[in-house]
Amino acid sequence: MNDVIWLVRYTLKRTFRRKINFLLYFGTPLAAILLSLFAAGGNPVKEVRIGIVNEDQGRITDDTIRFLKSLDHLSVKSVKLSAVDEQITSQKMDGVLIFRQGFSESVQHGQPRPIELVSLKGTEITMFIKSYLHEYIDHLATLGRLANGDRDLFWKMYERYQQAPFRLSVHSLPDTAKQKGVTYQTIGYLVMIMLMSAGNLTEIIIKEKEERTYSRLLTTPIQARTYVLSNIVVNLLIMTAQIIVTIVAMKNIFHIDPNISMWQMALVLLLFSLSAIGLSLITVMFANSSASAGALQPLITVPTCMLAGCFWPVELMPKFLQKAAYFIPQRWALDFLVKLQEGRSFGSLYWHLLILLAFALTFFLLAVYKFSRSQQSGQFV
Repeated sequence: MNDVIWLVRYTLKRTFRRKINFLLYFGTPLAAILLSLFAAGGNPVKEVRIGIVNEDQGRITDDTIRFLKSLDHLSVKSVKLSAVDEQITSQKMDGVLIFRQGFSESVQHGQPRPIELVSLKGTEITMFIKSYLHEYIDHLATLGRLANGDRDLFWKMYERYQQAPFRLSVHSLPDTAKQKGVTYQTIGYLVMIMLMSAGNLTEIIIKEKEERTYSRLLTTPIQARTYVLSNIVVNLLIMTAQIIVTIVAMKNIFHIDPNISMWQMALVLLLFSLSAIGLSLITVMFANSSASAGALQPLITVPTCMLAGCFWPVELMPKFLQKAAYFIPQRWALDFLVKLQEGRSFGSLYWHLLILLAFALTFFLLAVYKFSRSQQSGQFV
């Protein structure tokens, strides 16, 4: 045990002798959060600016305009017909609604005249306006058809409709979609960072063999398996610190609510860190030099992270790639977190837990097998 502690301290001193490594291991998770926030964009709620040209001046038209003004995230302003083109092209308005003369009369007869909508924004804006207008005007047109030309009956029904005893109560709910998206993207980037960190830390084994440091250590009572165990402990310590830095920054600095318990997120990432260490050990054990190990790490890490959906939602990929993603641990870790965000209990996801442990165990067994073969042949790594 004393040998392991000494080797852990030695490796940590060697690693952080260069101060830039602090930034590499603990600054990149913060950069991942910033990148995720940037990718998610700002506040999605945007006020739509609508101009109104009223050539009708009827009561129904006035009430329709008042209805539009009552809508949230909609700014309504009267404009002249001659200024429509200038308002649209200069982007002072997102769209302009034109109520032609006779609109109110046409609604009374149950055959409302079309309301002209001028916009350069496309369906994102026009569908938002039309969805509200169509529903409101259709209700009034129904009254006109029921009145069947009887003006007095129409206005009685219209008054009752406008002063209906029931009212729609609207309550805003917090939008968690953006927070969940930022969390997913941040964890996706962190998974890749953990894999790269494990690769860099495990690569120390080969570098010290090339520098003959490993040979000198073995002339002491330190055994080869003790040396490798100390490297695994260093990996765990640094990746645990990365997880803590990420979670604390998300909660206390960037105020991101992942919609799951922080300890659950940390536990899932710690389970994945075992797979990351095992995979990096396999790479190092099969590499012939530090150069080949350094080349193999990104060749394994980046494509598998892309396949697992670390950079984008896995649903965007073809079906066969979505199925193939479940053959790598990153996919199971991300899916674990997504299902927790959906409200599943931690205990109900025991299958994900077992599979992550199985990945880690498989990788470690392969690394041990290669290590024992290397020892028997008189070679290490």
